[in-house]
Amino acid sequence: MDLTEIIKIAFQALRTNKVRAALTMLGIVIGVTSVIILVAIGSGLQSFITKQLEDLGSNLILVLPGEIDIQNIGLGGGQAAGALAEAGFLNPKLEFGDAKKIARQIKGVEEVVSTIIAGEVAKFGREEKIVQIFGTTANYSRIRNSPLKEGSFFDESDVDSARKVAVLGATTAENLFGDKSPIGKRIAIGEVRYEIIGVLESRGAFGQGQVDDKILLPITCVQQQFDQDNVNIISVQMENNTLVKEAIPQIEELMGQRLEEDEFSVLDQKDILSTASSILTVLTAALGGIAAISLLVGGVGIMNIMLVSVTERTREIGLRKAVGATPKTIMTQFLVEAVVLSIGGGIIGIGLGLAGSIIINHFFPTTVTVWAVLLAFLVSAAIGIIFGVAPAAKASRLNPIEALRYE
Repeated sequence: MDLTEIIKIAFQALRTNKVRAALTMLGIVIGVTSVIILVAIGSGLQSFITKQLEDLGSNLILVLPGEIDIQNIGLGGGQAAGALAEAGFLNPKLEFGDAKKIARQIKGVEEVVSTIIAGEVAKFGREEKIVQIFGTTANYSRIRNSPLKEGSFFDESDVDSARKVAVLGATTAENLFGDKSPIGKRIAIGEVRYEIIGVLESRGAFGQGQVDDKILLPITCVQQQFDQDNVNIISVQMENNTLVKEAIPQIEELMGQRLEEDEFSVLDQKDILSTASSILTVLTAALGGIAAISLLVGGVGIMNIMLVSVTERTREIGLRKAVGATPKTIMTQFLVEAVVLSIGGGIIGIGLGLAGSIIINHFFPTTVTVWAVLLAFLVSAAIGIIFGVAPAAKASRLNPIEALRYE
């Protein structure tokens, strides 16, 4: 009997028990769908964070408050927030004057930006929204790659005079003003009113945290309104990449003249990017591994059902052997049935995984990778072969006379 005929018989057997076949495939469907979606979430998260770090600017050095070990911050929101709080991020000892010293005394510095971060309610008419307030200097948009969608950025005279002007992130502008241009209008931030002079280009959203959900104000305004003289971040842009490594120990020495070692950290943007990428790669692999467990469960389900099928069809096997079917033919038939179940489940799982990733992408960044799809499909096919061997071998070894007598 040729392979085509064996495949036809296998399909006929599966059609005879449609519901059982569908339920058997369900384990593989869930496994493949889970692998594709979870790997897509991990890959999307990796791409998003990598892009955000790259968009900070080139040749960048960050001076942060407290002693920060980027290897141990992790990716969990609470864990990261706790590490930053413990490091002194919420009670910074960096000063505006530190940025000026770095600009004056470190060779090769192109730009230096000081930033104070706070949270406040922004209101316009009946609309109000809790947003991140970034008090910063006039060169923020240049060093942090923040192009304007419309309007203009505040200049040095605005900072020096503490002029009440604001630049909105894209999400904040949309939440407060919808499709209308906010330029020239006034919003209340806390109890202080600011004139809107610009709107930033969108940088994208991540889950419930919106990177565009912010308002930029002159740093002097934030110092006055929030009674905070110290700054949260000092961003230093060097003239070229070769100067970054040389500048880091110089900045550490300069900051060490006023602060203790555990009161500040000097980080290279590329080190942060490398650490984040390695953590996210491990996270993606872990998510895929967790989802792959359901594929294993699906494989056990296939083996269980196929063993039951062999028992139920004992007389059929005996009859086929009596009319000339060889053990190899019987084994091939049952193996084909198992592979059809696993491959069918794999194809359906791929479709559901792709659809699920597209839907989730509206709320959370996802990136479907070709290797994840191929791996999930190949594993599902391999499971059909591996877990189908035992039932197929059992069927092929049945004695035809005893099989025919089976009740």
